[in-house]
Amino acid sequence: MSKIFVAGIGAVSPAGWNVAALRQALDKGEPLPTQPLMRPGWEKPLSARLVPNPAVRPEFLAHPRLRRASPITHYTASAALEAIASLRANPAAKNFRLGIVVCLQSGCVQYSCRFYDETLKNPATASPLVFPETVYAAPTSHVAALLENVVLAYSIVGDPSAFLQGVALGAQWLEEQRVEACLVIGAEETNWITADALHHLDRSAIIAAGAGALCLCRDEKFSTGVELSAITDAHTFSARLDRPQAAQAMRGQLGKIFPGELLCDGQGNSPRTDAAERAAWKDWTGPRLSPKRILGEGLMAAAAWQCVVACDVMAEKKFASASVSLVGSNQQAIGARFVRADFDISHLSAAVPTGNIRP
Repeated sequence: MSKIFVAGIGAVSPAGWNVAALRQALDKGEPLPTQPLMRPGWEKPLSARLVPNPAVRPEFLAHPRLRRASPITHYTASAALEAIASLRANPAAKNFRLGIVVCLQSGCVQYSCRFYDETLKNPATASPLVFPETVYAAPTSHVAALLENVVLAYSIVGDPSAFLQGVALGAQWLEEQRVEACLVIGAEETNWITADALHHLDRSAIIAAGAGALCLCRDEKFSTGVELSAITDAHTFSARLDRPQAAQAMRGQLGKIFPGELLCDGQGNSPRTDAAERAAWKDWTGPRLSPKRILGEGLMAAAAWQCVVACDVMAEKKFASASVSLVGSNQQAIGARFVRADFDISHLSAAVPTGNIRP
């Protein structure tokens, strides 16, 4: 992989509407409080970690395309604008040809529920204005219109591991000079249906929502001092390679770890769900961050938070390198390494893959 740098990061989470709030919650190290989420027909609510209302109304909500947009679009837009803020503030980069990759798992579930509820009650009066907000591409479309200088826009649907496929795709666009910067965003919104589904699969998981964004570029002078060093192959779950084996293969492909390297893993508080990833990293003795333990199961947003956290601590010069481990729920295991741009990794080059995924 040729030089790919992180030009900015952005986040919306149950901790708040920026990276600083995310950082503060993780530094505190205490799981955020939960809120009740009512299920129709049930007396006992589900538990969720909800995104708080912003302190002030975001200016971007005045944009015509976002007047009826769902919360997932609000989260995506906020994280994207934070991640690209430094580029937009630089006259030499403000008009860059921009790519955008939005990764989702559940997607626009709130408007989907509303539309199908109206349809079931009375198809003749179901609002056609709601339907466009139910499709997976809605957040991508809205944010592309908001940013204006987007020349390539993709939506990727998958389990949380797909976020690193989005990063690989953005890196590929940059290498092919199709764009001059690329935003890669993972986002989710909360609804009782997704919370209930998660509850059936994993009783200990707490659903969460939000977004995380990385802005990638090729020019080091626009970077935060963080470089994308490598992305492993996608180790797909199959009859020949089960989830634990795929996690081990991903771990092995990341190779030798530099002393003091940070691990940002995807473990929450579920012995069963975390088992494969925990086994893959059982020999890890270095520093570790597990954002889901604090923020909740944010699905695709949680995968993005892992990468945002890794880049944030390196931009603050707390670590020279960080590995991100993603063991998806039903598709694949994939990992990535980020390094400080001034960090010499030549002694690790034999162990670190230089290729990336071609989605």
